[in-house]
Amino acid sequence: MRVLVVNAGSSSLKLSVLDAEEITHQTTLERWDGAGDPGQLRSLLTDVPDVGGIGHRVVHGGPRFRESVRIDHDVVSYLDSIADLAPLHNPRAVAAIRAVGDLLPEVPTVAAFDTSFHATIPEDAATYALPREWNHTYGLRRYGFHGLSHAYAVRRAAAIADRPLGELRVVCCHLGAGASLCAVRGGRSVDTTMGFTPLAGLVMQTRTGSVDPGLVLWLLEHAHLDPTTLGQVLEHQSGLKGLSGTSGDRRDVLAAHEAGDADATLALDVYLHRLVREIGAMAASAGGLDLLVFTGGVGEHDPGLRSAVATRLAHLGVVLDPSANRATEDADISADGAAVRTVVVSAAEDVEISREVRRVLG
Repeated sequence: MRVLVVNAGSSSLKLSVLDAEEITHQTTLERWDGAGDPGQLRSLLTDVPDVGGIGHRVVHGGPRFRESVRIDHDVVSYLDSIADLAPLHNPRAVAAIRAVGDLLPEVPTVAAFDTSFHATIPEDAATYALPREWNHTYGLRRYGFHGLSHAYAVRRAAAIADRPLGELRVVCCHLGAGASLCAVRGGRSVDTTMGFTPLAGLVMQTRTGSVDPGLVLWLLEHAHLDPTTLGQVLEHQSGLKGLSGTSGDRRDVLAAHEAGDADATLALDVYLHRLVREIGAMAASAGGLDLLVFTGGVGEHDPGLRSAVATRLAHLGVVLDPSANRATEDADISADGAAVRTVVVSAAEDVEISREVRRVLG
């Protein structure tokens, strides 16, 4: 079955057509906020071949959806009701569902959630130490994100390493503007660094990652910030951007560091420290480490970062082949005899979504 995958980003809309796991057609509406001219989308869809199913990437499935689901009016209504769980992403995804559905009403459609892969996280890892009434009433738990990317990357990495995924203890590093780690044991997610929202965990391009909640309360009281302003700072003015004074793109931070900027150097050191520390934590959750996976724009294209991580994790058996580490696409970059296999995987969320569409629609 030929599948159309719709990926609504923060400012664009990407359309991909896949036959099996091969992308045969791809196009992007560069400026799209969910309320754009439907004529532009109609023009893009006229170039799309006939498809038997449509898959939409939706960041947050809330407490109700723990796996991909065929979309109907009830599903869309529920996604509207949880928009505040992922306010930057879910509303645009729902707008795409409506817009594409209006133009291709006869094609069955599936929502694939970034949270689904983490639905298998055990309760002790997923539960916050908050009043139980709050957890039950508000659905407070560690949901995790980037699940579609993690699911594809760990399966592909196991194939590259020529090892059965079900026998491996894996830490997967999705490193891009947003970044998260996932601990996988027996092919299932058992822990992750993001939490109730995508703001937790690693230092990111513009996001803080995890901070002391007491610090946030202190800022609200003493810096005279309202919650909306503080939220904007934590999401958009922090991370590498806030620390370095640059755009936050690692390439810009690296350029500033190489020019002798002390703030940029500190930003890179903080980023690396948090990344290495959290890989260690994920290895503990996985019960050990057999396979370390790098994916996402930074994970695929920054061999210097991978080398620095490996150096700090040598005690766990992570050793890279310097020549192989130059790879920017699917490759085993481990040194011969390394106890832990380290693999680079080109991100392919579209492939994972198309697999989910075929599974749900049978």
